[in-house]
Amino acid sequence: MRADARSNHDQILAAAQVIFREQGVEVSMKEIADRAGVGVGTLYRRFPDRGALITAAAHSYLSGLADLAATAIRDEESAWATLCRFLRECAEMRLGALAAAIEPTLHADIRSDPALTEVRGRIAAHVEDMTTRAQASGELRAEVTSRDIAALMTLQVFVFPAESYGETARRTMDIVLEGLRAR
Repeated sequence: MRADARSNHDQILAAAQVIFREQGVEVSMKEIADRAGVGVGTLYRRFPDRGALITAAAHSYLSGLADLAATAIRDEESAWATLCRFLRECAEMRLGALAAAIEPTLHADIRSDPALTEVRGRIAAHVEDMTTRAQASGELRAEVTSRDIAALMTLQVFVFPAESYGETARRTMDIVLEGLRAR
């Protein structure tokens, strides 16, 4: 793909993820193109229909999530710090809102598309690794499962209009993480 075509592709996916998170997947293709700074024709050349765009957005966000987990595992010194960083980043990126918008539309595809299945497998392996290591270090409560951690990854945080999303998400995750910590 040429550099300008790759840039348009990436801009469309980024815009789609933001809009899907904010408004759901039924938003107009024109609104997505406008947010991406491209024409509708450019959007349709890259993604022939809404389903193709939703699938590409799902793959992009899942790949990003797998990278986020791998980076936390690589960069953090302790298992607990890894888990905390990862869950905080999931909350900050509003993963729950994006998953809630995309998952119902792609439920069967997410489980049958080989590319999506592969990336979901990587995420599951990272979450299992983080959970196991944090428990082995004595920092994560023994009864917490990797499935519990996966559910917390998609925690949606309500923010009152006058409040900052970032600050509210941080405060909420502080409370959640304190509840996960072994005593």
